[in-house]
Amino acid sequence: MKLITSRDNPTVKQLHALATSARERRLCGETLLDGAHLLGVALERGWQPRLVVASESGRAQPEIAALLARCNPQSLIELPDRLFAHVSPVDSPSGVLAVVAVPAAPAAGTAVGPLTGNCVLLDSVQDPGNLGTILRTAAAVGIPEVLLTPGCAQAWAPRVLRAAMGAHFSLRILENVAASEALQGFKGHILAADLRDAVDLYALDLRGPVAWLFGSEGQGLSPAVAALATQRVKIPMPGGMESLNVGVAAGVCLFEQVRQLGQMGQVGQVGQRGA
Repeated sequence: MKLITSRDNPTVKQLHALATSARERRLCGETLLDGAHLLGVALERGWQPRLVVASESGRAQPEIAALLARCNPQSLIELPDRLFAHVSPVDSPSGVLAVVAVPAAPAAGTAVGPLTGNCVLLDSVQDPGNLGTILRTAAAVGIPEVLLTPGCAQAWAPRVLRAAMGAHFSLRILENVAASEALQGFKGHILAADLRDAVDLYALDLRGPVAWLFGSEGQGLSPAVAALATQRVKIPMPGGMESLNVGVAAGVCLFEQVRQLGQMGQVGQVGQRGA
């Protein structure tokens, strides 16, 4: 394992840039996995990091030591704790980081579809924690694809990765998607989480393919994206609150669909019950 002790080392400078700069991540096509859990999931899914960086104290932890033993020895770097903290993307360093390539995004104008099953489209969701939570929830319920419009947080940013807890490796994540093109010809229902002229979530039959639309934390869905919906959906809030955090709202909607599929069995068309 190579030991680096200087902040002026080019590798250290690049690690710091990947931790702090979305532009650098885009230019390099790489990102940082922070922590033993993410590194472990990546290795299980066949991802081999270009670099694996352990702090002096982290290397002594049995869990991290076991992960380092599974990595290419030529990729291993050790940093003193203070220098590791300098390149860490979080305030409380985990003791291990890994540099991995970000999956290539489709070229501009490339068709995203056809989308044939359940999917989630996020419109300008900018908070990394919310984005990571939604990705984690989508993976948990078995949704294979999450689409992000321009204005969303960078899906492969270290803080989003940390919040998603390995969900990235179970999903097809498409960024900078034109919503109208992506959903063109979708065979199921397109449901927007939006309070205006909305139907109660629990009054809907969610057993067929659904494209779920969730908007930004402050403004909700943009008018152009909201106009794509075949139905607007609201979550009942008897406590009198006007809205929910977008990550919470997505969780409620997606797990209601899971509940209905589990109780009702066969997948059918989506529509209002009794309609």
